Amino acid sequence: MKHLIVYAHPNPQSFNHAIKETVVNSLKDKGHEVVVRDLYALGFEPVLSGSDFETFQSGNMPSDIQAEQEHIKNADVITFIYPIWWTGLPAILKGYIDRVFAYGFAYSVDEQGGYVKHLEGKKGLIINTTGAPTEFYDQVGMSSSLKQTSDSGILDFVGIESIHHQFFGAVPTVDDATRKGMLAEVEKLINEKF
Repeated sequence: MKHLIVYAHPNPQSFNHAIKETVVNSLKDKGHEVVVRDLYALGFEPVLSGSDFETFQSGNMPSDIQAEQEHIKNADVITFIYPIWWTGLPAILKGYIDRVFAYGFAYSVDEQGGYVKHLEGKKGLIINTTGAPTEFYDQVGMSSSLKQTSDSGILDFVGIESIHHQFFGAVPTVDDATRKGMLAEVEKLINEKF
């Protein structure tokens, strides 16, 4: 299978980076093709500008968006790895969704006013870290809200089948043994799903 990993964390020493490396290595060990798009390393421009709208309407996509859309077209599975900041996606990843999952590419509206999902047949996996414990996020309803906005509001809206959404909580405050256990969970998840 062809896997695209969209990764959004600015610190190469972060636990998110360790998760990404675990996913990449686990997939490659199983013979999968893997492409990583590290949005911070790429310097991806997250701001959807007025000129973007003009080029969209003229039928010409900006070259950076075209490149990302090609990666999405070629992928069977798209895995998003990112921390939850202020109960949502890091701004660079939100901007990636805003610009790359554009009308006409990821979705459109048919003559009856219904939404057409252009990315059907692809699978999606989301792996998140949080500063608060997962139990707290579950208790206050945040976990289900994040799944609703990301799994349904983004993935399903464009036709990507959400196969799993994993949260790892209290990452900054747990010990290294706990983090190693989390990475073992990531490896197990990849082995079970693919």
